[in-house]
Amino acid sequence: MKTKLATAVCVLAITFGGVTSSRAAGDRDALVIVADALVIRPGCLVATAIGSALFVVTLPISAVSRSVKRTANTLVIKPARATFTRPLGDVEELADY
Repeated sequence: MKTKLATAVCVLAITFGGVTSSRAAGDRDALVIVADALVIRPGCLVATAIGSALFVVTLPISAVSRSVKRTANTLVIKPARATFTRPLGDVEELADY
């Protein structure tokens, strides 16, 4: 068992000894796209669902005050646009929503 482990370690050391190191920091766009797809988009989807529910609850009040369009835009349309129409990885555009 010890000889197999020692052999495996030696083979890995020789194999990885010739590999040049590289940095992934130069590929920042890929990291932003992955973060957008895995964290930001689901968060925007949750915000859309919560905003839609809140819009339905506040609909009588906004109808009386004649602000249905503004309320719908703020609670439903802006989060939905941030979720579904924004290009993937374009997190700077989130400030507009």
